[in-house]
Amino acid sequence: QVQLVESGGGLVQAGGSLRLSCAASQRTFSSHAMGWFRQASGKERSFVAFITRSGGDTYYGDSVKGRFTISRDNAKNTVYLQMNSLSPEDTAVYYCAAGLFGSRWPSDYRYWGQGTQVTVSS
Repeated sequence: QVQLVESGGGLVQAGGSLRLSCAASQRTFSSHAMGWFRQASGKERSFVAFITRSGGDTYYGDSVKGRFTISRDNAKNTVYLQMNSLSPEDTAVYYCAAGLFGSRWPSDYRYWGQGTQVTVSS
């Protein structure tokens, strides 16, 4: 079982930046692809980005492409999400997830963190 703990959320003004972190409990972290998803109030969970096990490939949702960057440090069992040029539309609870392969679909991920709130004020 992989336990995931997100951190780094908070309140930021529009145009600002935040960096989310997700720490995994096990050394098998490097055998999992990692994804970030978000869920705004009253909406379904949506894909943000994922990164392959080695970190060699990354994929982004259209709404964050060019503004967000996913990365990982397998030595630290941690995946990151650098978020720049934030807008109020980015306000949501952000979740990290681990799966055997990268995917845009939440159902393809086996392990999930508890989420961290990101609020962007206008």
